[in-house]
Amino acid sequence: MLVNILYLVVGLAVLVWSADRFVYGAAAFARNLGLPPMLIGLTIVAMGSSAPEMFVAATASMEGMSDTAIGNVLGSNVANITLILGITALLGALSVTSETLKREIPLMIAATVLAGFLLHDGVLSRIDGLILLGAFFALMGYLIYQALSNKSADAFIDESDAEIPKGVPTLRAVFWIVVGMVLLPLSADWMVDGAVGIAKTFGLSDLVIGLTIIAVGTSLPELAACVAGVMKKEHDLAIGNIVGSNVFNILAVMALPGLIAPGEVDAQASSRDFYMVLATSCALAILVLSSGAKKQLTRWHGVLLLLTFIAYQIVIFSSN
Repeated sequence: MLVNILYLVVGLAVLVWSADRFVYGAAAFARNLGLPPMLIGLTIVAMGSSAPEMFVAATASMEGMSDTAIGNVLGSNVANITLILGITALLGALSVTSETLKREIPLMIAATVLAGFLLHDGVLSRIDGLILLGAFFALMGYLIYQALSNKSADAFIDESDAEIPKGVPTLRAVFWIVVGMVLLPLSADWMVDGAVGIAKTFGLSDLVIGLTIIAVGTSLPELAACVAGVMKKEHDLAIGNIVGSNVFNILAVMALPGLIAPGEVDAQASSRDFYMVLATSCALAILVLSSGAKKQLTRWHGVLLLLTFIAYQIVIFSSN
């Protein structure tokens, strides 16, 4: 038991650290190549916080634990909105001014609906995986086109640009890319092995371990990014990290178990947990886009989101 906990904790710590270093190196390298900052912000920086979910999902799928991979995606998306934004909103009201972000939130809901439609039959096939991956690339292409064609100032793009490392030597950037590429899959394997051992000890299903321990663990980069955003008064970036991560998770990461280990999906995942993801995504849209002229998440919203997270965890463990 202690060995499994050690594997989980060490794996999680290394996973989060190596994901941060990989994004740092990749963003710096892209800047050195002369890529537009808004392009880097919408791709590498925005999606970088989902690297832990991606590597955990790939590792779990290769070990025949597709339910853990799917649970990680669904659980992470719920945790991002309820736990991470809940904690962040308690630190101070989050305002949304970015037009890019106002487009991304409805697109996040559309992506969630697509994933739910594909999961509805209780099977995630390779065709489903290809559809999700195709939708992801199409969506990224659309957002990049919108960003490049829109010359007006946008808070999310400006704040993303500010987060891209400047003046990093190319050799150092490449070094961190290599470190991330080596440690990310290794630490993901440690984390999955530890989680599996804990799950067997307490009689938890693969889905539950993905929805809870692994989901919260892999959401830690989003928490760090959101708290940093609030401290720097970069509110659009804080919420944008969550929206971007959820889109990446539901389309790109969800595609991995379909492509690597297609098969049946736990009935709870395609019903209870999917509807929870959809409900929290719609709640975020309502709270942010329909909150008057200020369009912000308040501390009261934060309390409501945190209570929702706690209630969901109780339901999960009760049903196990």
